[in-house]
Amino acid sequence: MTDRPPIDPGVTIGHVHLKVADLDRALGFYCGVLGFDLVMRYGPGAAFVSAGGYHHRIGLNTWESEGGQPPAPGTTGLFHLAILYPTRPALADALRRVQAAGIALDGAADHGVSEALYLRDPDHNGVELYWDRPRELWPRDRDGHLTMYTRALDVGGLLSERAPST
Repeated sequence: MTDRPPIDPGVTIGHVHLKVADLDRALGFYCGVLGFDLVMRYGPGAAFVSAGGYHHRIGLNTWESEGGQPPAPGTTGLFHLAILYPTRPALADALRRVQAAGIALDGAADHGVSEALYLRDPDHNGVELYWDRPRELWPRDRDGHLTMYTRALDVGGLLSERAPST
């Protein structure tokens, strides 16, 4: 460790930019299945998607990867990108979209602080879809230290959640 002060607590991860083999196929997943908005295409080899009018959350490009293959097992690279949903009903909606598209889950977990679904995009990038529980519900020990865990997620219970009517 260093004697430097900690990072500003307001810092967040802004966006992820993925190399993909087929841009239209990737857009079919991120926009067609997950429901992101296509903000813009940048020539024939890149696109930017987002939600809620933000400039972009995910960049997709084929600049170095058009027609490419996923990294081989045992190599370094991205483990997964995580997409944070604002509520449990919004995560349930994401699960319904994934199931309707016939995409299999790699896993589903309750981490105490969050509930998460794990799957792969068409380029085999790991994707985590999750929502955070309110901080006051996070599991802690008697000294107040965070005690995250990994337990099976009640997927049926998640599916029973309904998004509020709009």
